[in-house]
Amino acid sequence: MRKLYEGKTKDVYCLENGNYRLKFKDDVTGEGGVFDPGANTVSLSIEGIGKGNLQVSVMFFEMLKKAGIDTHYLDADVENKTMDVKAAKAFGKGLEIICRYKAVGSFLRRYGAYVKEGDNLDAYVEATLKDDKRGDPLVTVEGLEALGIMTAVQFAEIKTSTQKIAALIRDEIREKGLELYDLKLEFGIDVDGHVMLIDEISSGNMRVYKNGKVMDPLELTAALLS
Repeated sequence: MRKLYEGKTKDVYCLENGNYRLKFKDDVTGEGGVFDPGANTVSLSIEGIGKGNLQVSVMFFEMLKKAGIDTHYLDADVENKTMDVKAAKAFGKGLEIICRYKAVGSFLRRYGAYVKEGDNLDAYVEATLKDDKRGDPLVTVEGLEALGIMTAVQFAEIKTSTQKIAALIRDEIREKGLELYDLKLEFGIDVDGHVMLIDEISSGNMRVYKNGKVMDPLELTAALLS
């Protein structure tokens, strides 16, 4: 097993069979010691969150498998905090797809002249380039084509898949009396060139509110696994 990449919240290893192994950490992104799924830096470590994130990811990946949605998920070893996944090629140097149901976070910071916090956004989908130095800039579908990152057809497929995935997760969360405000996903291409969901699906990828207040990662993870 060879380490390929050391990430903020996960390390990535290459297995002899060509698949990858993700090792989950107890680190979460944020600013000033406060959790923020859209932040570019690791702000704090929370004991047990790595294992919890893996458990939540497995729960959602299994749900998506039943729904017939293509993902990179293969298997997981919860005790060792690892998940085995199919090999995938990222779009460009990494691309994040965000589905927004409510105005909050970076969306509110950008467009606060037009919306108030909590305004409805009707599953609005946007894309940002993974680029810490440049603050993960927003990019249009025309920009993605011009930069050679993906085609308009691929983006249309990803947008449709993102909204379907988000709706399934929103409904699952709603059954627990919680509300999904936004969800961050990543997609890649498998060895045959097909688009599939990659990375993880956990408390670090979403903002969920309870009684009008955002839930911290540990609280959310515990609620999702209850």
